[in-house]
Formats: sequence, C-alpha cells, structure tokens
Amino acid sequence: MTTAAATHIDPLKTALGFAALGLLAAVIAGGALLQRAPDPIFLPVMADRPVMLPNGRALYVQRHEVTVTEWARCVAQDACAQVVRARADQDPATTPATGLSYIDVQDYLAWINDATGHAFRLPTAGEWTIMAASVLPDEPDPIFTDPSLTWASAYLTEGTAPRALKPQGSFTTSPEGIADLDGSVWEWTQECYAGASDGTDPSRCPAFFVGGEHVAAMSYLVRDPARGGCAVGTPPAHLGMRLVSDSPV
Repeated sequence: MTTAAATHIDPLKTALGFAALGLLAAVIAGGALLQRAPDPIFLPVMADRPVMLPNGRALYVQRHEVTVTEWARCVAQDACAQVVRARADQDPATTPATGLSYIDVQDYLAWINDATGHAFRLPTAGEWTIMAASVLPDEPDPIFTDPSLTWASAYLTEGTAPRALKPQGSFTTSPEGIADLDGSVWEWTQECYAGASDGTDPSRCPAFFVGGEHVAAMSYLVRDPARGGCAVGTPPAHLGMRLVSDSPV
C-alpha cells in the first residue's frame, strides 16, 4: 500500500531542484552566447569565375586585394596587431592594406577563417603566376632549366608598373575577374624561398615569395620592401595580400 509519506513531495527540495536546473540552463546558455558563430558579412568578394589550374583543379580567388577597411575588422577584434591606415586622400574601403609582413598575413588568415567558417589561404607562387599570366607583360627567356621553377624567370622583368598606391580597380582585370595583379602591390604567397625540397620546415622559413610585376623573395618579417631584401629585379613597392580558396565561397 502506498502511504501518504511515500508520496509526499517536499516543496522546499522541489523549489531548490528547479532553481539548480535553472542555474545550469543559464550557465549553458551563457556559454553558448560566448561562442561566436561564423558571420557571412566578413566573406570577401571573389572573382567572377575560378582560375583553372593545369591539373584541372579550380582555384577561387578574391577579386581585389584585402583593403584597409577589411583589415581594420581584424584589428578591431584583437586578432591582428598591425594597424593599417589609409592616407587622408584615400578611401579605406577601396585602398589595399599594405605594410604587411608574412606574420601579419598569417594573423589575418587565422581570423578570417574563424570569422567566416571558410578555408582561405595564400596562393603558392606557381598559382599566383598562373592567376596573373594574362595580365602581366611577356617574360624574357627563363633563367631556370627546372620546369618546376620556370615561373621564377619573372625575376628578370624590368620595372614598368606604377609604384604609387592606387585604389582597387586602377589596373588590369583578368578574364576571370581578378583585379590589379599587375598593380603596385606585391602579394604574399605561401611559397618558402628555400623550398620544401630543401627540407625547410614552413614554420621556420626565413623568406617567402611575393607576386607582383615579377616574383621576388622577401623576409617574413619585412613590412616595408624598401628596407628588406628581394631577389633580382625591381624591388616591390608595397606588400599586401589576396585570399584564395580551394572551394567555392
């Protein structure tokens, strides 16, 4: 037989139980609020269509170089330490972010991938050369006999591009819709100057190739090309970046 004592519910214990559950729910909800979901507002504008690489793979490329405004978003969220400002006569929304070292660029990549939930990266030096092949001037005869290094013949290209920092869209646009590859901003690639074949750990690479009017090698710490070494050819005017992805955005 069920007794009254057995079926009795203590109001105080019940109230405390519900309070504990409520506190637990609040803690869980509060934790969820602290986890920022990827925000598509940070996604960059990509070119009209991908670049098709010789191996048949599609490479999706940002239409313009990362701008001062885009870079400022990373700084505002304490993910990028280097502050970049446009001059008074420049619009930060259309001015490429320059004065960036390879380390600065890696900070931005980590932030943009976390902020958007998409996988962006820098192009390899070979990919960059393919992207720019339709807008750069004809190259002289290669100085390298290794087919994997023929892109490096661009070292000998004489300086012809204007060196002043200009708004996006001031230079040529490729058939895929990629702008300013032939402009005054040299763009970092992920290609180590020493090369993986030399056994260099990418995390310990002292210099990386940058793509512009010609491909040059630049110390990973350099922000001002005038103060850093590069390979044969005209020194880069400005150092910036452009995102690429192996999947559609």
